Amino acid sequence: MASYTNLPAPSPEQGMNRYLQEIRKFPMLEPEQEYMLAKRWTENKDTDAAHQLVTSHLRLAAKIAMGYRGYGLPQAEVISEANVGLMQAVKRFDPERGFRLATYAMWWIRASIQEYILRSWSLVKLGTTSAQKKLFFNLRKAKARIGALEDGDLRPENVTRIATDLNVSEDEVVSMNRRLSGGDASLNATVGSEDGSAQWQDWLEDLDADQASAYAERDELEARRELLVTAMDVLNEREKDILMQRRLKDQPVTLEELSVQYDVSRERIRQIEVRAFEKLQKRMRELAAGKGMLVES
Repeated sequence: MASYTNLPAPSPEQGMNRYLQEIRKFPMLEPEQEYMLAKRWTENKDTDAAHQLVTSHLRLAAKIAMGYRGYGLPQAEVISEANVGLMQAVKRFDPERGFRLATYAMWWIRASIQEYILRSWSLVKLGTTSAQKKLFFNLRKAKARIGALEDGDLRPENVTRIATDLNVSEDEVVSMNRRLSGGDASLNATVGSEDGSAQWQDWLEDLDADQASAYAERDELEARRELLVTAMDVLNEREKDILMQRRLKDQPVTLEELSVQYDVSRERIRQIEVRAFEKLQKRMRELAAGKGMLVES
């Protein structure tokens, strides 16, 4: 594997701006380039190819690492851990699975960062039981769901609801909330958005499961994504485009925009979307049955 010491390394002395400028110099890869480099690595252990795969994704690792700034840990170290996860992803990446490296690498990058957090943050060192890990990584989101984002102790009814939702005791909820509200670092800090409203805690995954379970879940998700890609062939180009724009984008395109694009009514776009989704579900179920998998309706 390409040596980690050959990569740009963030440091407090260097400063984040300089590091980010440095990694922007590495070109992004086209799908064909990425595939050929990955083949050179998997088949011939070509370290130059692996190094190109890693450096072309350093920006992805840095972007994900920025989402964990609310823990009060040295940012340079978090990015370094993200890069370690990226290298592990490149090492295990199979280009024949049909997905881009970025999709696969996100799992490894986040896992590496989260393991570093669990090793390092003093709040977690106070206890690392399954319940405490679940609370640590999910309390912020649980409070957001019920609108309990004020500082200080939670109201009794909110404690009860969160304890029920996360399947932990009320005492554990109270204790962890006090630690997170007044401990080493605030998880309420806003980071990374222009309007100052982004809460990067929402990026975190639940680490209650052990590592083997997490990897199994990752493999299952990739298998389902493969089913989706294959099943899309049942759609015609218009159906595929409308479904992707309406249901597979982070910011779905409106019916109005698509009606203008295709010169039909909004209701017609909605009908095409529904029909395409039904066709896709049916095809995915057929493919899944052939592989012994279950696909939710």
